[in-house]
Amino acid sequence: MAKKGKNYQESAKLINREVFYDVNEAIELVQKTAKAKFDETIELHIKLGVDSRHADQQVRGAVVLPHGTGKTRKVLVFAKGDKAKEAENAGADFVGAEELVTKIQSENWFDYDVVVATPDMMGVVGRLGRVLGPKGLMPNPKSGTVTFDVEKAVKDIKAGKVEYRVDKTNIVHVPIGKVSFGTDKLRENFSTLMDAVVKAKPAAAKGKYLRSVTISSTMGPGIKINSSKIMD
Repeated sequence: MAKKGKNYQESAKLINREVFYDVNEAIELVQKTAKAKFDETIELHIKLGVDSRHADQQVRGAVVLPHGTGKTRKVLVFAKGDKAKEAENAGADFVGAEELVTKIQSENWFDYDVVVATPDMMGVVGRLGRVLGPKGLMPNPKSGTVTFDVEKAVKDIKAGKVEYRVDKTNIVHVPIGKVSFGTDKLRENFSTLMDAVVKAKPAAAKGKYLRSVTISSTMGPGIKINSSKIMD
């Protein structure tokens, strides 16, 4: 097992591994444990009581965090005509159609963070499923990235919209901001995201839905949160 760095070990001393912290305590503590020389990202890791192998237990969606994530995200939009102009005016970084498909296929080009497409372009974008899918970049109606309202889609993403999706281990991993945000902004982002995940509970999910909620900074140790109070 790899030895943890000095900063990590110092941060770990601040945490009682046997305790499930209240949200405010956890958010204050995660900022104290972030000892890197850069502005670390604060991340949430939510273990859900679902079985992601079943289609009726998928948990996926998107939500605009009130204070954003602290990261400027590059947006690529597949659209034509007036919708292409709409995307450009909304602040999209890259806008195009078939020529972008060719660029991605021939140049292995991935200089963007989110891909949006109008529904009429999905036949074209579908050719990229094998390369965009594994990277989590494939547009999807559930996350609001397949839409004719490209202006709203682009502006929401630029404003701090994040996607959440349960992985194969039934865990959702989502950034909720930077250490520099401070406690109040991180708490608001946390609450907004957790509300969305709780509301997205599938009807087919049985038993306890929030199995565990852990918060951490990029380089810091995980801090367990009392998830029972979140569901109250």
